[in-house]
Amino acid sequence: MTGHTGFKGGWLTLWLTELGARVHGYALNPPTEPNLFTVAGLESRLQSHTVADVRDADALARAIRDSAPEIVFHLAAQPLVRRSYHAPVETFAVNVMGTVHLLDAIRKASSVRAVINVTSDKCYENHEWPWPYRESDSLGGFDPYSSSKACAELVSQAWRRSYLDDAGIHLATVRAGNVVGGGDWATDRLLPDFLRAIDAGQPLTIRAPNAVRPWQHVLEPISGYLLLAERLFFDGEPFRGAWNFAPDIDDARSVGWIVERMRARVAGATWRQENRSQPHEAGVLRLDASKARIELGWRPRWRLDTALDRVLAWHQAWRSGEDMAAFGLGQIRDYARSPAGI
Repeated sequence: MTGHTGFKGGWLTLWLTELGARVHGYALNPPTEPNLFTVAGLESRLQSHTVADVRDADALARAIRDSAPEIVFHLAAQPLVRRSYHAPVETFAVNVMGTVHLLDAIRKASSVRAVINVTSDKCYENHEWPWPYRESDSLGGFDPYSSSKACAELVSQAWRRSYLDDAGIHLATVRAGNVVGGGDWATDRLLPDFLRAIDAGQPLTIRAPNAVRPWQHVLEPISGYLLLAERLFFDGEPFRGAWNFAPDIDDARSVGWIVERMRARVAGATWRQENRSQPHEAGVLRLDASKARIELGWRPRWRLDTALDRVLAWHQAWRSGEDMAAFGLGQIRDYARSPAGI
């Protein structure tokens, strides 16, 4: 797995290792302090932990060769829209050329049978229309981050058609909604910013209260990645290509709706809107996960209100000094036992 020290990579590492997988990680050091990788003690669960950059093609090829993986999850990325405006070259180098380096190493690795490349819901050409995007809709991207993820989709398609299909290596790209969950301390993300403001006793400042996103708990897309990897590994060709993993359409909510729901849960929480001019960000984004529902039998399990409760519970457990690997595994077990749509 690349990007195992990040937020989503940390949750995937926890779940995979609990299932008994032998996980080799390749990533930079955790991007924040604190971070999920450290507070959950995830290094001890790994077969190997390589601190290196996906822009280093030789180191990445060596890690693939030495670990001889059967399944590869590619999560390493520059994942932030606003950072991409300040660091566009870095964003394209990591998100595009990092993907090129990984897929080129994989095509030379006889051990690999399935690859999941995690791109983004923002890879679509966003027309600000009210209906959700499907996998067949046009790729695009206004900002450097979104464009880089659309490019990563095109790179994946080129390597799959040119090399991987013929080698019997089955590649899928996955596009999730805006994920929330315990252990995310990234900057310029709504819930981490909210929790930092609460801990500091300050009001939350938000940029665009009317912006709509397909919010979902991080375990939702991860469950889809695991299911898809299984199908790629055993059944191959029918499951190649692009997949959306998204919440029910009525869980595509505005930023203001989220903040008000969180404010109702936390005494003394307040917020205000920032009035400065901001870089462009899409006003409306929704995803259609019909393909995953029909062809994989995947369903969202936790509605957005449930997801927000789980985020707060995780944060409170961390503040109380609990064992966060055990707490996270408890949330994974609760998720796995939940019926769809609670």
